Amino acid sequence: MADYNTMELMVCVASRQLEDGASVGVGTGVPCAATMLAQKTHAPNLMIVFEAGGLAPLLPEMPISVGDSRTFWRAVMASGMVQIMETCARGMVDYTFLGGAQIDMYGNMNSTQIGADHAKPKIRFPGSGGANDFASLCWKTIVVTPQDNKRFVEKCDFITTPGYLTGGDAREAAGLPKGCGPYRIITNMAVMDFEPVSKRMRIISINPGYTAKDVQDNCGFELLKADKILETAPPTENELRVLREEVDPNRYVIGR
Repeated sequence: MADYNTMELMVCVASRQLEDGASVGVGTGVPCAATMLAQKTHAPNLMIVFEAGGLAPLLPEMPISVGDSRTFWRAVMASGMVQIMETCARGMVDYTFLGGAQIDMYGNMNSTQIGADHAKPKIRFPGSGGANDFASLCWKTIVVTPQDNKRFVEKCDFITTPGYLTGGDAREAAGLPKGCGPYRIITNMAVMDFEPVSKRMRIISINPGYTAKDVQDNCGFELLKADKILETAPPTENELRVLREEVDPNRYVIGR
């Protein structure tokens, strides 16, 4: 079995969610690494979309920001944020990668503050950026994040990015496009999706070395469980080679 660390596992699992010919809105860090890995292995025709305007680049190496000149390298178009968000609004972006300081059972995320007082929070975070737009308008949202009780909470202190809101059809009732929303939550312990009717988070796959109890003990709310929970496949030797040698040789992401 190939030797790998937790971050390498999460990046590889995330990359497998992206099929050839799909489109994906990404930021820097883990999302970019996962997308580059997919493009260099099983999805050569994956169309990468960067918030700052790079459309379908062939990334030569890991960019350090969404506006890095590398995000435009051999791109189909060097546009701008308005054009990218319009593309999302027209329903032309299949996936997006997002994250935050908190996430609840319906996939709502907080990247704004810790503490209920918006004027004087305990901790202030950068806020939405393009996260709200991407989550509201792209078809499937993927979250890659470490798992613990402080991050997976029963109620977010602030909803920066909408998931399924209060569950059921609440998202559509709020005016967001029908059929889009949170898709996969990928952590160091497991992979989750959302039960189709209630829209609550549920375990579908557990990573090597963990149990269902470990996953639940590190979550601040009750997780649903799929009828058949699989074991997450570890990274292959080829995935690790491409990730280490071509995607992130300087270990900006996988060295964390």
